This record gives sequence, C-alpha cells and structure tokens, in this order.
Amino acid sequence: MSTPTRLRPEKEPGTIVADPDEAPDLTPPPASRNLMQVPWVARLLRSRLYPGVIQVPVAAVFGLVAYQLLVGPDSAHDNAGTALMWVLWWPLIPIVFVVLGRFWCAVCPFGWLSDQVQKLVGANQPVPAFLKRYGIWIIDASFLLITWADHVWGVVESPWGSGVLLLLLTTAVIASGALFQRRTFCRYLCFLGGLSGNYARTGMVELRADPAICRTCTARAACYNGTDKVAGCPLFTFPRTMDTNANCNMCANCIKACPNDAIQVRLRKPTSELWFITKPSTEESFLAMAIMGIVIVQNVTMLEVWDSALAWLEATTGMTNYALIFTVAFAVAVSLPVGLLALVSRVAASRNMESTMKNFARFGYALIPLDVAGHIAHNLFHLLAEGGSVFTTVAALVGVAYGDGSPALAGDTTIRILQFALLALGIAGSLYTARRITHRRYQSIPRRAGTFVPMAVLIAFLGALNVYLFLLPMAHRM
Repeated sequence: MSTPTRLRPEKEPGTIVADPDEAPDLTPPPASRNLMQVPWVARLLRSRLYPGVIQVPVAAVFGLVAYQLLVGPDSAHDNAGTALMWVLWWPLIPIVFVVLGRFWCAVCPFGWLSDQVQKLVGANQPVPAFLKRYGIWIIDASFLLITWADHVWGVVESPWGSGVLLLLLTTAVIASGALFQRRTFCRYLCFLGGLSGNYARTGMVELRADPAICRTCTARAACYNGTDKVAGCPLFTFPRTMDTNANCNMCANCIKACPNDAIQVRLRKPTSELWFITKPSTEESFLAMAIMGIVIVQNVTMLEVWDSALAWLEATTGMTNYALIFTVAFAVAVSLPVGLLALVSRVAASRNMESTMKNFARFGYALIPLDVAGHIAHNLFHLLAEGGSVFTTVAALVGVAYGDGSPALAGDTTIRILQFALLALGIAGSLYTARRITHRRYQSIPRRAGTFVPMAVLIAFLGALNVYLFLLPMAHRM
C-alpha cells in the first residue's frame, strides 16, 4: 500500500463579477450560535469514538438489510430489508439533510467501507481530472438512471432488485477506495451524495472555520491534510475557505485536527446558504430541477389514474411496451422543470442583462426549498401510509406476529394536511430565496422586478402542480 500524500487544498472560492452599474451585495451571512460552546456537543465531536459509535449500529442494520434483500422473502410486503430501506430510511434521509446537513455521509457504511479498503489495498492515486470536472454530471445521470430502472424493472418492489443495487454500489465503492485518495466515490460519484449536497444547502447546521484564527495558523492545513492521529478531510474540502454544506459530511476530522480550535459548528436559518451562493453551478441547478421532475413522475405513476392513462396510450398509439411508455413519460417529466427554468431564465436575462445560462445556474438554487418539500411530502406518504410494514416485517424476523391490519400509521386526511404544509413551506422558502438572491445581486428596481417576477411565476406554477398531484388518490407501494 502506498503512503498517503499531502494534498493541496482547493483554492479559495471566487466572487461574482458584476457589471459596474450592478455591484452585488457580497456581505456574508451573519454569524449564529457556535454549538462548540455547548460542552456535550464539543466533547462528542472531539471524541475519538465519533462518528464510529454511530457507524457501528448503522452498519449492523445495513448488514441486516442487505441479508434480507438477498436471501429473505421474495415478496416486498414480507421483506424486512425492503421495509427498512424504502419505507423507513429513504423517506427519512431528506429530513436528515435539512436538519443536520450531510451528517448521514459521516456514518454511511459505504464511506466506512471505502476507508477500510483504502487502508488495506489503496493505491492512493489522485482523483482523475475528468471526475473533478464531470463528476456532478455522472451523479445527475446515475440518479436519473436508478429512478428509471426502478420503474422499468421494479427495483423497489423487488427485494432481489434492491439487493443487486446495493451490490453494484458496494462494488463501485470498493473499486474507488482501492484506486483513489480519500472518499472519491462519496464526493464525485455517489448519487445520494449529489442529492445530499443540494439538500444540505438548506440545512440548519453548518461547519465553518473562524477566518481570524486561520490567518495566523502555522499548522500547515492540518484541518485539511490531517495529522498522525486524525485523517484529513474525506471530501477534499478546505475548512478555511469552505462556504457551503455541499461537501462537508460533519465527520469532525477537522475539529480534531485543528490545534487552534478554529472550527465552529453553528446553527443558522434554513435555506440561508442559498442566498449567498458565490459560484453557482449549472450542474447543481440541473440536478435540482431534475429531482423536481422525478418527484412529479413518481407522483403520477402512483396515481390511480396511471393505469387508465396506460390503457388509453395503448389504445391510441398502439404502444404496448411499458418500458418505452414510461421512458417517454419520464423524459417529459424531467424535462418539464428543466425546460421551464431555462425559459424563465431567458425571460430574466432580457431584464437583468446577464446570460440565460447564468440565470439558470443562479436561480436553480432558489427552487431547492420547493424541491426538498416536494420530495419529503412524497416520501411522507410511504412513511405514514406504509410504515406499519416496518414493525410487522422486523417483528417477523424474531418470530413475533405484530399486527395484521393496515400498515398505515396515519389517515389519508392527516397525511394530506402534512403534505400541503410542507409544500407551503417549500413555496414560501423558494420565493424568499429568489427574492434574497435577486436583491443581493441587483441594485436597480427594474432589474430586480424583471428577474424576480418570472422566477416567482415558475415557483408558483410548480408548487400548484405538486399540490394538484397530492390532491389525487395514490396507490401504495408495499
């Protein structure tokens, strides 16, 4: 095994370059309470047991899930692995991202596996340039492919299919750990990492360095490179210049390695990071809009009218191949939000004198709150309408019969109220974010209005579309 090399931290983030008449407000977000001043939080994050003390039970449950998926009951309704993975974990994970950022990535079994492979047989090669440049597009494509495969091949409804998905991901993690430095897979290839990066920007907790202390640091970037006792940042992020949650997994390595106690863990207003994006990315905005389309198509295919729509398509077009029909529907659903943002960006470009692409990249982030709300609202149906299956299938593993009635944990009315409340928060969050970005970027009222109004119309339309779909009766998955 080769000796790990000292890596060079990424360059400090760039700043927006505006035209002379429109100097943007580059004031950073206000500081909030530092949780490292809370004794038990500081002790936990500085402990050598963190995050391992959480990784162990998570890995044990992961092992149980994998075993059940591969050798357990063939029916998803009776399989504990399917219930734990798709009815419990998948609905809860976006909530974790909103509350704690990418904390899941710190305790994810895949990250731990990558670390162990690297210690045993790691070639420790630098991350290929094409991954650094196109990794987010690979993440976008893989997320779309997995969602498409679920509907065409029934991955969620098939324990074996879900098990094969886990095996494929495990293989990719092992290969990445054996070849490349740190957690290359998590940073540049993991489809969930891309999702978590976007959602973590709305998170209520952030890890940042105190720049005043860092200016006088002589520890040669120990927070980034690590020490003899603590590994470097697994996601290649330099705490001193970090201004986003997207690539921080809250593993606390930098906290333990910093000799000056310069790292802070702070509470902040939800979505506030989105107001201060200095280097907007087209790829990340595309992913946000693609996920919006995925939620739409997920809702449509769960509606009771979906089967009627399939029958009508077969009768009018002669198409009987479900994979072909769904591929067309999937392409339309994903393209709709992407195309609408591109159209609205073109309208805004004629008002604010910036390119369509710049508007697309910048204001795609404004849609993330609605994105998160729609995703959680959709998953909430599975959690509350099917959550009882978690108890029944897990109890069955130890020979205990636990209930034989409906798997619902809440009634349809309660679920809809919660869904609409989430959507209302998402719409409000996106509108407020668009307003803050617009006011921060442009000084003149005509440019502000010419940019915000079309964005607000888009947010209102997508919000109304989600509300309409959630009004319709949905079919259960389990």
